[in-house]
Amino acid sequence: MIEPILGIWLVIINGIAYGTMALDKSRAVRGRSRQRIPEKTLFTLAAIGGAAGVWLAMISRRHKTKHRSFVLGVPALLVLNVLVYGYIFYRLRMG
Repeated sequence: MIEPILGIWLVIINGIAYGTMALDKSRAVRGRSRQRIPEKTLFTLAAIGGAAGVWLAMISRRHKTKHRSFVLGVPALLVLNVLVYGYIFYRLRMG
């Protein structure tokens, strides 16, 4: 029963993460007149399961690709997401 909820969570958090990165890119292009999304927020979204969304936005929107912390940190968080959520799914299936 919890597996579908966890799957839905991952879809939602990755959608939010992608959208947040896209919004920050849009604000960056327009100039600093609008408030930018803090990098801490982007990393938090990646850490709680949205690393794939942040990573896809980095690539597709060419955003934060010159920031070493993002270039190294987001893929590391993606691996961590896969390991943690993979382990959770495995434990749920094994009972």
